[in-house]
Amino acid sequence: MSLNKVMIIGNLGRDPEMRYTPGGQAVTQFTVAVNRNYKGQDGAWQEETEWFRVVAWAQLAERSAEHLRKGMKVYVEGRLQTRQWEDQQGQKRYTTELIANQVTNLDRRPREEGADAPPFPGESRPAGATVSPIRRDAQGGDDAPSDIDDLPF
Repeated sequence: MSLNKVMIIGNLGRDPEMRYTPGGQAVTQFTVAVNRNYKGQDGAWQEETEWFRVVAWAQLAERSAEHLRKGMKVYVEGRLQTRQWEDQQGQKRYTTELIANQVTNLDRRPREEGADAPPFPGESRPAGATVSPIRRDAQGGDDAPSDIDDLPF
């Protein structure tokens, strides 16, 4: 038995960047900063920030690019994936990314179009709700295109 599941809560470090693969599949990338507080050896509180590269595919990619902005607090759930490629000098490079299957906006600030607007077109928001789940559809599952290496980021 094995498990590859990651859940993080943090703030977007930049606006999401959406691209399309040569096959027309939407892919969005953004970074999330997750802070951890701990007591150092001297007894003083310290803060440590861990940065996660997040990749979303298909409808989740489109919704994330449309609704998320730098600084927003988000919950992201998915799996870790490490990719390898060769740079222009022939050196092997690696990156580990969180492949999202759920992104939830936890920001309490009202959206630009107004606080009463639904989170996405066609969806309703219960009275007093402040979170907006963004879920990947079945098309963007684990069989997401492997041509992510062709992307310029």
